[in-house]
Amino acid sequence: MDDIAHHQGISKKTIYENFKDKNDLVVQVTLKFIEKWVKEYEEIKINSIDAIDELFLLTKLIRKHFAKLNPSLMFDVRKYHPQAWDMFLKYEEDIAYPSVVDNLKRGIEEGFFRPDINVQILAKIRLEQIHHTIDEDLFPKDQFDLMEVRLQIFDHFVHGLLSKSGLFLFNNYQKRNDE
Repeated sequence: MDDIAHHQGISKKTIYENFKDKNDLVVQVTLKFIEKWVKEYEEIKINSIDAIDELFLLTKLIRKHFAKLNPSLMFDVRKYHPQAWDMFLKYEEDIAYPSVVDNLKRGIEEGFFRPDINVQILAKIRLEQIHHTIDEDLFPKDQFDLMEVRLQIFDHFVHGLLSKSGLFLFNNYQKRNDE
């Protein structure tokens, strides 16, 4: 709390006027992040051209979120702030997982994803892949470029989904994103 007060140029008393304790602060910040993420995901779903565009936009957003996130922060939240961690898990269950399922179904309907995939299984796999990219035990920062890890995992996941027409479209989107 001293560090927060110092960084914000306020007194600890001011913090405690707005938050009951450190846990309350973490919970409220977590809630604000989740609200922001939900809004951003809804905008992507509305504005995406097709399922592949939606995947690119969602992955770009996830990369933006995790680029700012210190992986040890997630460890600390999980260990020391279970209420905030439970909020994050509920967000994944109620928002992120259904969003991935919807995207996979959309891609199948559009003919860009293979029709034989099990969307529930692959949605869970995708969320676990995202978790793995912030696992410092699995990908230590001194041995791996975390952005490269994320890109490799995304590329591997998407290539397992694509139909022939989806692969063509994916390659076009990839060229667009590389420019």
